[in-house]
Amino acid sequence: MKVEISHHIDASDVDTDGFHEYFYEYDIYVFSDGRDAYIARSYVDTPTQASFLKRVRDSRDHLLRPRDLRDTLFVEALAYLRRAGKSDLQWLTRKAGYVAVPAEHKSNPLPSGCLPP
Repeated sequence: MKVEISHHIDASDVDTDGFHEYFYEYDIYVFSDGRDAYIARSYVDTPTQASFLKRVRDSRDHLLRPRDLRDTLFVEALAYLRRAGKSDLQWLTRKAGYVAVPAEHKSNPLPSGCLPP
């Protein structure tokens, strides 16, 4: 599994008082194995939370489906995020929005060679 992490800030311009109307700071995680990738986001102000946003297969974006939660790459990505201190893990669904990753998917051991920095 290849892991890429990028840091992002999405903010409005500073107003006359020196404040932003909105300010979001987060990291994007891309977990890939060549053909597939899972994309997750973790906001700086909620450091123990991470949300899986989508699956990418052959360069096409897809919302996750329940069967994706059993995919080896997804399980490895979960383990990686847990080792990075992310204990509140969610995934984006079409109908219910963000929901918690079921407990049975959170207890898998960390695969060897998948340690966060």
